[in-house]
Formats: sequence, C-alpha cells, structure tokens
Amino acid sequence: MIPFLDLTRQHAALKRELMAAAERVLDASQFVLGGEGRALEAELAQLTGARHGLGVGSGTDALRLALSALGVSRGDEVLTPAFSFVASATTIAMTGATPVFVDVEQDTLTMDPDAAARALTPRTKAVMPVHLYGHPAAIDRLAAFARARGLALVEDDAQAIGATWGDRPLGGWGDAACLSFYPTKNLGACGDAGMVVTTRDDVAERVRRLRHHGDTGRYHHVEVGYCSRLDEVQAAWLRVKLRHLGEWTERRRAIAARYRAGLAGLPLTLPVERPGARHVYHLFTVRHAQRDALAKRLADAGVGTAVHYPRAVPDQPVFAADGERRWPEAYRAAREVLSLPCYPEMTDDEVEGVVDAVRTACEELG
Repeated sequence: MIPFLDLTRQHAALKRELMAAAERVLDASQFVLGGEGRALEAELAQLTGARHGLGVGSGTDALRLALSALGVSRGDEVLTPAFSFVASATTIAMTGATPVFVDVEQDTLTMDPDAAARALTPRTKAVMPVHLYGHPAAIDRLAAFARARGLALVEDDAQAIGATWGDRPLGGWGDAACLSFYPTKNLGACGDAGMVVTTRDDVAERVRRLRHHGDTGRYHHVEVGYCSRLDEVQAAWLRVKLRHLGEWTERRRAIAARYRAGLAGLPLTLPVERPGARHVYHLFTVRHAQRDALAKRLADAGVGTAVHYPRAVPDQPVFAADGERRWPEAYRAAREVLSLPCYPEMTDDEVEGVVDAVRTACEELG
C-alpha cells in the first residue's frame, strides 16, 4: 500500500522537537496571544515579504477576517475562482458580499486575468485569487489589474506557502494574504490554525481587533469582532515545522520531477510550472478523461489518490449556479483532476511504485 498521505511519518521524525516545544508552552502557561504566536507571526511575515503577521484560528478565519478588515460588506462583489476549495467563496458570503465566479486558466487552474476583467462590475470591491495546488496564480497581472481599478487584492495562499513568482514570495503582492495551517498543508499544524499577512498597518490593526472581539485594549471593545486566536501550542509546533519547510519543499519538488519524467508520454495532463513561477507542490494533480476509472485502478493496485475538487464551486449546492457554459474550464477540471501521493516522507521506491501503477492503469484504459 502507498498511502495518499501519511502524517505519522512526519510526526515520528519530529516528536522530540514537538514535545519540547509543547513543554515550553506549558512551562510558560500563556496559551493565547503569547510569545510563541508573536514569534511565528514575525517569521511568517518575513517569509512572505509582508510587514505583519496575525495568527488566527484557521485558514477560513483568515479569509473572512481579511475581507472584513478591508471593508468588504453587504452590497459588494468579490471576484473569486470558479475552481477551488469552497471556503474561497463562502468566506465572501460570510461578510454579506457576493462571490462572483471567474473561470480558471486551462493549464494552472488558477484565476484567468482576462476572465476577471470581464467579470468586473461597478459593485466589485476586491479580487481574491487562489494559488491552487502550490502554483502561483498570475499574481503580477492580477495585482496590476486590481491597482488600476482601485480594488483590494487578497491572496488565498492556503496551498502555496513558500512559492514565488518572479523570485518574489507570494503573500506580499496585495493588501493581504491568507495562510492555512490545516494538518495536511505543506506547513501543517496539529489541528486548525491560520494567519493573515499584510504590508498595510491599517489592515493589521483591524485584523488584530477583529480576531479578539473588537478589543483595542483591556476590555475596550470598539466594534463587533470574533474569537479567532492562534493558540500557543499550535504556534510552537508550527515554529518547529517551519525550520524544516525549505527541505520539505525541495523534496516535494524532487518527487514532482520524478513523476514528470516517469509519466511523460501518457494520456495524462501533468501539472505545469510556468516560467518565473516556483511551484511548491502541495498537490501533484494530474488530469485524465477517465478520472474515476483511473482512480479505481490505482486503488486496486494499492495506491491512494484524492480528488481536489469533484465540483466546481458554483456547482456546490450552497450556490447551485447553472454555470458550465459560463465557467467551462472549472467544470471540466472537476471531472478530470486526480491528485497523486506527494509528501516529503515518501520514499523513492514509493514514488516509482506510483509511476508504475499509473502507467499500467493508463495502458489498461487505453
């Protein structure tokens, strides 16, 4: 068996460091908004090229609070990709604004800047591209598009920590960027956790208030806020893992290179890495016209796979938009995408085992 993901391998290797970090928090007995969280915020702000980091309870909270901090509210529209995890759109709805779906580029499955321009209306307040699977969206074009029209730009960076575009890290291109530390992410907590990073002092101040019940000081609440604080144990564990992120990213890229070489020539669409982009391969996602049949054959061969994502976002019941003609690339991707195992603890033998199984399955499917 080759599992799609095995987090026990990572935690076994880091157990001593993780336990020491937890003991450090217990000894200090400051569990919320303490030194570990502040240190992690500074480290991730530096990594992303932002000025501020604000730890929050989850990646979903990061999106919701960043949008609110930028003044997105009822009556506004926010451009978001039609193909992503559903939180990229539901967090817009949580503010009272309307998500306006934008089709994705065929090769990267990230927001199509030309389609974004066509979706613009007088009510558009912000643009929220998603750096899907670890590959940057065309962030230079999207940032220029947003600036030229006076729109806020929020990067959904949940899957692409450490990725770069033109040697510049993702996270500092717009008004805010949102990180997720869900356990399966490249930098994953041992539970839910997230962060907003921003270069804007005013946005940082507002997120800092909103995550703590609108408090500006000792029980002085100036607006309706929320309880979304990154706890100290998760921050301490993330700081341990952050020290390994660079080597883990290189291993993911090495696995991706082996897949590219081994799967070349098959009737599969392989992930692209555009010139100027540095992909961090949160997921190695291929496309096949008979995706479900391919997944079944791989499962029978003992190879774990996953589908990210089986529905375009407008097709989710919560939105129920009739939109295949409006967002054809998103709908086609939902029928074809299949993620193969790609995590740093995979052995070379396992990678070759996946390659052999995929080649055999493709040959059987014709």
